[in-house]
Amino acid sequence: MDENKRFVTGLDVGTENMRAVIATVSKGGEFAIVGYNEGKSAGMRKGIPANLAGPAEAIDKMLGDAERMGGVDVRNAYVSINGSTVLSTRTEGMIAVGAADHEITDVDLDRVEGVAVTGRIPANRDVLDVVPLEYALDGQGGIKDPLGMAGSRLEMRALVVSALSPNCENLRRATMTADVKAERLVPSVVAAAKAVLSDRQRENGVAVVDMGAATTSVAVYEEGDLQYVGVVPAGSNNVTNDLAIVLAIDPDLAEEIKTRFITGDFDSEKSLAIKIGKNGERTFDRKEVEEVVKARLTEIFEEVRKKLKAAKYDQRLPEGVVLVGGGAKMRDIELFAKKVLEAAVKVGKPSGLNGVSEAVQKPEFATAVGLTMLAAEDGRYGEAASNKKGFKIAKNKGEKKSGFLKRIFSKF
Repeated sequence: MDENKRFVTGLDVGTENMRAVIATVSKGGEFAIVGYNEGKSAGMRKGIPANLAGPAEAIDKMLGDAERMGGVDVRNAYVSINGSTVLSTRTEGMIAVGAADHEITDVDLDRVEGVAVTGRIPANRDVLDVVPLEYALDGQGGIKDPLGMAGSRLEMRALVVSALSPNCENLRRATMTADVKAERLVPSVVAAAKAVLSDRQRENGVAVVDMGAATTSVAVYEEGDLQYVGVVPAGSNNVTNDLAIVLAIDPDLAEEIKTRFITGDFDSEKSLAIKIGKNGERTFDRKEVEEVVKARLTEIFEEVRKKLKAAKYDQRLPEGVVLVGGGAKMRDIELFAKKVLEAAVKVGKPSGLNGVSEAVQKPEFATAVGLTMLAAEDGRYGEAASNKKGFKIAKNKGEKKSGFLKRIFSKF
């Protein structure tokens, strides 16, 4: 492995599945996928750890093959976080910076960011990200970056993304038990958006919907910035479980029926019977199956639409909705989502990647790929160093991170 290349790792810790992606970042900034893997999760419930041993063991087992493929021994990673406690809050702050000709510095930006966050977010929540939406200098708004400008009063409007502190701490402890330090916790839908959205989509207005096993996350972007994050406490496993209950079958068979025989257009022209098994020995009524699936999907996407309405973006997204996650693998699901959301809908996949990227260009890998991209963007990577196993060790080598989040990261 080239010693001039540094490593970043994304670890998507889901309720049903876990996925890891390892990428190299050359000195020239070239980004390439070198390792990946996915495996069954354990000890997770609705996006949060139910115990520490289950997730740690699953992470260790799943990450091993990705490490061997990439030739690295992962010690630090960007990790996804999910669950209904992840949410966004609009805040604002104002500080006096000096005389009218005072030049705005990084220190001033840190101060106003701190004012916008401190006391506005409950003490039992961890701040995951602070997104500056707009600055104003002496009452003049619409400023994206005031650094170097002159003024005496600096104001800031921001979006703060947070999650309950116990959930964050337990997720960090679970990864640490697997000898992996969580450099940063990122909402899964935000990470996925990094991997599948273009600059044009972010600027014009778009929503990303991450359909996981137990949760469905929503993120809205406009004018280039994240504008909203929310989580619906239901996902693709709810569809499977409904089928298992109604048809009186085990969940594995219900999952096979869902993925093999159901499509989002619910085409009534298809055969009225679903036959499954080596010789078609099990038969189910297609109409009954489709009614069960349709009812649960309707509920999920109606809740997604409520989130968009709460954010004041319902039917106000020129670029429509992009579906990612394991639940987005259902055939033609975008057709059904379009009817409920009354918006343009498509399935998003990571693209334009180098290296062994073909296997991760799928909607379910969007979060893990996006995590590696964010880690590379933040400069929180590991330098390669040989160990006695013949692998590489990803040494923690985070670059300086300015602002309020620097002080947060310094605690871990």
